[in-house]
Amino acid sequence: MISSLSLGIVLTLFIYMLSKILAKRYPYLWLSPLIICPVTLVLFLSVFHVNYATYARGAHYISLLLGPATVAFAVPIYKNRALIKQYATAILGSLIIGVIIAFTSSYFLAKSLNFSSQMVHSMMPRSITTPIAMDLSTMLGGQPNLTAIFVIVTGLAGSIVGPLVIRFMRIRSASARGLLLGMGAHGCGTSTAFSIGELEGSFASVAMILAALVSIILSIFFF
Repeated sequence: MISSLSLGIVLTLFIYMLSKILAKRYPYLWLSPLIICPVTLVLFLSVFHVNYATYARGAHYISLLLGPATVAFAVPIYKNRALIKQYATAILGSLIIGVIIAFTSSYFLAKSLNFSSQMVHSMMPRSITTPIAMDLSTMLGGQPNLTAIFVIVTGLAGSIVGPLVIRFMRIRSASARGLLLGMGAHGCGTSTAFSIGELEGSFASVAMILAALVSIILSIFFF
């Protein structure tokens, strides 16, 4: 019998591996592990009436791997540092514009939906990686837990729509592909970028990290 502590780990890894096999056999966007895995987990917990706290007791340890995984992004960045340095000005400029568009579009979208002031401020940092987005949300007067939900939804949507945009716009540049996915979908986008190529993943990693730093600076001085 699986203990409550190991339930989250075993269940998450099992469903994830199955979703990877399914995605490899049927390469459709709607069968992406980023969609299938969380949806299947939610359905499983609901159908079998598994308390989320019981599941999270084990799954929490998988979440802890997010830190080392983020640090590991430094390896391909270091390997491609010369190329990244070559495009440094273009990278920084595009990310500043991307962050401004992300913040302002979130603001006006939330306003158009008649969200409360707290909801507006919770939604604004949705286009940067979760830990920093939650801190920024607090700084802006938002609710960090709501921000985490907005960030996850943005990341999932961006990792699905991003490749479609790349294909539709016929974007051939590895740097442009990576920056698009890293800026638009942070961690999820970076994972998708690495599935395309190491160079795309490297630029996506740079985009994710710098976008967070730019967001902090802009929030302090403007927002």
